[in-house]
Amino acid sequence: MHIEQSILDKVNEWLTPTFDDKTQEAIKEMMTSSPKDLEESFYKNLEFGTGGMRGIMGVGTNRINKYTLGKNTQGLSDYLKKSFPKEQLKVAIAYDCRHNSDTLGRIVADVFSANGITVYLFSDMRPTPELSFAVKHLNCHAGIVLTASHNPPEYNGYKVYWQDGGQLVPPQDGEIIEVIENLNYSEIKFEANESLIHYVDEAVDEAFAESTVKNASFNTSASARENLRIAYTSLHGTSIKMVPKVLEKAGYTDVNIVPEQAEPNGNFPTVKSPNPEEPEALTMALALADKINADIVFGTDPDSDRLGVAVRNNEGKMILLNGNQTMVVMTHFLLEEWRKAGKITGKEFIGSTIVSTPMMLELASGFDVECKVGLTGFKWIAKFIKDFPELTFIGGGEESFGFMVGDAVRDKDAVGAILLMCEIAAQAKENGSSVYDYLQQMYVDFGFYKEYLISLTKKGIEGANEIKQMMIDMRDNPVSEINGQRVIMVEDYQNSTAKNLLSGEIENLTIPKSDVLIYYLEDGSKICARPSGTEPKIKFYFSVNCAIDSINDIPEAEKQLDQKIKNIIAEMQLN
Repeated sequence: MHIEQSILDKVNEWLTPTFDDKTQEAIKEMMTSSPKDLEESFYKNLEFGTGGMRGIMGVGTNRINKYTLGKNTQGLSDYLKKSFPKEQLKVAIAYDCRHNSDTLGRIVADVFSANGITVYLFSDMRPTPELSFAVKHLNCHAGIVLTASHNPPEYNGYKVYWQDGGQLVPPQDGEIIEVIENLNYSEIKFEANESLIHYVDEAVDEAFAESTVKNASFNTSASARENLRIAYTSLHGTSIKMVPKVLEKAGYTDVNIVPEQAEPNGNFPTVKSPNPEEPEALTMALALADKINADIVFGTDPDSDRLGVAVRNNEGKMILLNGNQTMVVMTHFLLEEWRKAGKITGKEFIGSTIVSTPMMLELASGFDVECKVGLTGFKWIAKFIKDFPELTFIGGGEESFGFMVGDAVRDKDAVGAILLMCEIAAQAKENGSSVYDYLQQMYVDFGFYKEYLISLTKKGIEGANEIKQMMIDMRDNPVSEINGQRVIMVEDYQNSTAKNLLSGEIENLTIPKSDVLIYYLEDGSKICARPSGTEPKIKFYFSVNCAIDSINDIPEAEKQLDQKIKNIIAEMQLN
């Protein structure tokens, strides 16, 4: 097959003595046996997306390896020195259960230390939210976690956190990327200064657990906590290191762990995908829940930032909640508790994202707080906390099964969110109610919202081009009517415009640019198209709603909204 010269130039660079023998041998093997793989490995440089940098492990510029991560770390070291010229720099590093995460974590530590930077390194895997916490707790200038979240086993990744414990956001990420791209691989310092590498474990664990219990506990009686029966799975990931410890510390004694999934394992052998957004991932936890008659089920992804939740409905059957449902339940509970404590003064806010349920805006309005809505990814919610120091952050989330309680952690945090959901469930059970009842009453009070997500996977070079073309088509030829409803507004976050299709008026969007399109229909429906920032996917988010007078109206309303979503999908030819 023909390979472009620009790709061959990169390949030839990787065949020089800057790169070790093992790397060069792997490249030569690909050249003879798999030129297609060679092209995929070198046709571009790995990019920072919504949740940092993720990619398949292997050799090449488009792969996660010693050299791509070494170059990132060298560039970040140079940027830190320039940003804090007179300070002794400190960084924290954590990693998850994935293959090579520990090795890659150590390589990153070596490069930082070789650049004279003090490193606080966890000696074993830890949840991502604990790294976010550790950055602030240890007064670090930056933090790194080696994780690919819920991606398949062949992936790994590199997430960068700044002084506030939040992930990098523009323009800073662009400045750092520019430094990285201007580096030569020969400039990476791999020789560690061992005296600058310090292992941190128990002290940070204890501080993180204490902080979580303090932030996510709300006057639940000891007996209510003891009476809540919990089924929990870590899906072979890192949450096993902290979730049982935190729940025990908070007084939850009836915690039942899925034994087959308790051992961390980067192959994730018992699931197709270690992602609690996928119903299949919680199959074993649901089976355990039915066996022991549990009240609530939790599952977390490999780095413990996402959580899946299942609760019993009115017939006693376990049902999975989606990310929007868990988000509104937790947010509403927090708002109620804050109001009870007299802490809502008009200087508070909750956070959400443009692809999440509009019900968050209704909650904010109902409790007289602000709802700040940003792009997909918790780095934007963390940025709100930093940008509006005069406001107090209560909590917030996004549809992709993530939530953040308070500001001690500046990323989605399954550890704190699980404890918060336990508080809600324990109090409801003590009062003869349930989480399911709680959610249903919210639908009566704030409107019945139904969301749905379609995720289309398009791999490789061809897939990337196909996704690009889909967005171009929708952007250049917006539809004027969907399912018999006029499209009244199109928000284009790439062009920073919101166009009213009825009046022709165009307003400027203040949210940073991103390749996202949102259609608003005249009946309140919302359709969003967004290529994933970290996976070879394009995602379509649907939100429909209606008002109901009582809980008894829910079955019929749900039937109608489900049909509306089906009609929209069929009309957009996405089935």
